Amino acid sequence: MSWHTFTVIAMTVQVTFRQADARDLDVLVRLHDDAARWMLRHAIDQWRPGTRGPGHFAARIAAGEVWLAEREGRVAGAYELWWEDASVWGPRPPEAGYVHRLMTDRTVAPAGTGRVLLAHAEERMAAAGRQLARLDCEAGDPRLRTYYEGAGYAVTGRLEKVAADGREYAVTLMEKTLA
Repeated sequence: MSWHTFTVIAMTVQVTFRQADARDLDVLVRLHDDAARWMLRHAIDQWRPGTRGPGHFAARIAAGEVWLAEREGRVAGAYELWWEDASVWGPRPPEAGYVHRLMTDRTVAPAGTGRVLLAHAEERMAAAGRQLARLDCEAGDPRLRTYYEGAGYAVTGRLEKVAADGREYAVTLMEKTLA
């Protein structure tokens, strides 16, 4: 896997991005589990610790793009960029990129890092000729919806889902037109 590095400055956040590889599996699992614990503490019932292990992230690295954001030599966040997502969005023409597992390390990442991660994903999508950015978030938490609306995303639907542990939940489908 090649390493791509560049810097994005937004607000007062400066991070360097690079594509993840097999050496990053442990940090990706930690980021996910820490984010899942934070979500549960804040009554957001979308992720659970232990549900995305090294195998998940190895498969995502092999199948698409997983990006890490580093700040002062430490991982501040990560996200997965998918080029299709038929399980959530159904079969679609290649018009969009899909952001999954947007994660930040709250001990490293200053406020605004999540928006910088989104902006980087959107830049990658636009560079690939995609006109739309899509994501989904837990439907029961208006804070998540408000966060993504503040980043320019609009609600396009809702999808009922069943988690691997049998728990039922719904996600809000959101989309943003890229310039």
